[in-house]
Amino acid sequence: MENVIFLQPHFTHNVWGGTRLRKDFGYNVPGSDIGECWGIAAHPNGESTVVGGEFDGMRLSELYETHRELFGNCRSRQFPLLVKIIDANDDLSIQVHPSDLYAIEHENGSCGKTECWYIIDCPDNASLVVGHNASSRDEMKKMIEQGRWDEFLRKLPIKKGDFIQINPGTVHAITAGCLILETQQNSDITYRVYDYERLTDGKPRPLHIRKSMEVITVPDYPVGVGIVHGKTPGKSERLRLIENNYYKVFRLNVEEELIFTPDPPFTNMSVIEGQGKINGTNVHKGAHFIVTAGCERVELTGNMLIIASVPVQ
Repeated sequence: MENVIFLQPHFTHNVWGGTRLRKDFGYNVPGSDIGECWGIAAHPNGESTVVGGEFDGMRLSELYETHRELFGNCRSRQFPLLVKIIDANDDLSIQVHPSDLYAIEHENGSCGKTECWYIIDCPDNASLVVGHNASSRDEMKKMIEQGRWDEFLRKLPIKKGDFIQINPGTVHAITAGCLILETQQNSDITYRVYDYERLTDGKPRPLHIRKSMEVITVPDYPVGVGIVHGKTPGKSERLRLIENNYYKVFRLNVEEELIFTPDPPFTNMSVIEGQGKINGTNVHKGAHFIVTAGCERVELTGNMLIIASVPVQ
């Protein structure tokens, strides 16, 4: 059984994308509008493929379907998580995601979208849109219909190394200059509430006002819920950032050596800084790989920062 599966990402071009995925991470992708690197993905809209080893060239969804033993015989019908790196050269749309319950009913049985963000980099004095200020559904409706965005939207100051949980029903937007690693349910459902009246090919992108207002949580969570402010990592530590019904997410700081027993059923890993080795194999910034169910010991060496996620069954 292969203990570590390495992956070739899928890339998307977006109206708000930039060039940092190529310049900062060395991905060989042309264009000045590269918005997302789907590093660990098994979704119809974008797939990672296996690089090297017995399953070289296989799509991740096919590997998950035909060799479930590699994934601890995970019970999820589809590969459970999706891991992205997002380069926001411009502001992303104001958006919201549905819960599982709403998506199953309104999106052809799809799962909903619970997600979280690790801030790889951001400008000084940066902030994200996380949440809103409406006290009732009626007030929310009026604010949205009247375009009172400055009143409606809640801004959250951030810095490099912060971590933010985004639950379904949370109004949110990544802002210009932010580079973010996103861990999420394996879903591509996004409801746009507002898109700054931008045009793509001369036309505005579609909005989803009715569905957005149906799923937005009112009143919102208190300010600061789901936020873990970044601290200087301790020497070689594995820090759990969150655990919920869908995933456990960890920040792994490697200074010379970090050894641990991986959590079942399997672990997704993305190197966001530095280089080193995993169980003797070279890895570097921008590498994405899966530690499979057959791996009983992870030995990381070098100097690296890794974001890891484990699906919760």
